[in-house]
Amino acid sequence: MPTDPINDLLYRNLQEVFGEGDATRRRAAIAELYTEDCVLYVPPGIFVGREALDQFAGELRATHPHFAYTPHGEAQALHNGGILAWGSGPSKEAPAYTGLDVIIEREGQIAALYVFVNPKFT
Repeated sequence: MPTDPINDLLYRNLQEVFGEGDATRRRAAIAELYTEDCVLYVPPGIFVGREALDQFAGELRATHPHFAYTPHGEAQALHNGGILAWGSGPSKEAPAYTGLDVIIEREGQIAALYVFVNPKFT
């Protein structure tokens, strides 16, 4: 288990927010892991606040409920920021897509999350 608080936020966010299909558990994780005024930057746009984050994560999860999120390599923390590469796809299969989460931490919670999704190559 990661010992750095920023690394912990990264790993928990991947599983407990974006990997969580149960809305009640996801909302509880968001309340614990994110600041009230958090900002999510993703390819479709910018979402502000816990409610907007929950709605985005829930809608994303509904598009592929059988996908699992798997860290690729180790999380890295630097001052109040951190990064974690990941893949997502059907459990025990090669990822359908990969990406990189970048967070900014404030007072033990995620204040901003930048999600970079790698383009698919065919």
